[in-house]
Amino acid sequence: MSDLPFTLDQLRILKAIAAEGSFKRAADSLYVSQPAVSLQVQNLERQLDVPLFDRGGRRAQLTEAGHLLLSYGEKILTLCQETCRAIEDLQNLQGGTLIIGASQTTGTYLLPRMIGLFRQKFPDVAVQLHVHSTRRTSWSVANGQIDLAIIGGEVSPELQDSLEIIPYAEDELALILPVFHPLAKVETIQKDDLYKLQFIALDSQSTIRKVIDQVLARCGIETRRLRVEMELNSIEAIKNAVQSGLGAAFVSTTAIEKELQMGVLHRAKIEDVVVKRMLSVIINPNRYRSKAAEAFCKDILPKFASYTVESQRYEPASHVEAPKTVTSNPVNHRLVMPEID
Repeated sequence: MSDLPFTLDQLRILKAIAAEGSFKRAADSLYVSQPAVSLQVQNLERQLDVPLFDRGGRRAQLTEAGHLLLSYGEKILTLCQETCRAIEDLQNLQGGTLIIGASQTTGTYLLPRMIGLFRQKFPDVAVQLHVHSTRRTSWSVANGQIDLAIIGGEVSPELQDSLEIIPYAEDELALILPVFHPLAKVETIQKDDLYKLQFIALDSQSTIRKVIDQVLARCGIETRRLRVEMELNSIEAIKNAVQSGLGAAFVSTTAIEKELQMGVLHRAKIEDVVVKRMLSVIINPNRYRSKAAEAFCKDILPKFASYTVESQRYEPASHVEAPKTVTSNPVNHRLVMPEID
């Protein structure tokens, strides 16, 4: 049968009659007229083509079919009530799920702090963190698989018209050296000193390596002259290698907070050179944004935009605005992500 032969109102009436024992008292409990109740029951019996009540006695008695329908009807009504409560809880941030995306460095070192603060404020909201390349993360936001993301790389040109890309905060890339390196005793090193160092870097094909090389080039550093002696596949491996004296490296300041506190790495200053990249928040403005996503943008993002390693504290940044609320209906189409080698 293509359409359901009953409505929720008819199930409510059936339940009320069974509980009250009469059509009149059921009508009174539902604040409707008795003829309206009788008409709904007649329509229900006609649609099901089976009698639901034995009308021979003074009390309304359910037939076998009536008992069967009541049994399932109570389950249906209970599930409907639970659904309404879940939606109400979701609106009040007492439930639901927030899915956040991030590129590798931000996802490993920055987002866990953000999520920790969010969970303190909204402990009933489940949070998922998806850490992938900027490219894959951007496609996931475009397709609605991720609510919002913080990235450090460039969004693919084919997605720039589909996504809202909001400049968020500057992320400084620090030059780190072993604490026993001769240049660690110098207050400021010269740009030419970089070309004498042995560098440890990520694989040349990695997104983070390409971003770092682009930022260094914008700062007037000739990356082709840097002597990359070793390539590793993770920031943690690079930090450990530098700590062990195997070379120097450029890494995000968010990744070396603990090591600087412990004094196991030296952060070198380069004269007249500050290497920074812009982190961006990306959202899909054509898709529905949950209350949890809005709360994350409003309550969490501004607190971390002015975070600095030196001060070890978080300051609200008044210049950072949360993305505007989207009131349009969700878009049902999905973008197709090209295959990744």
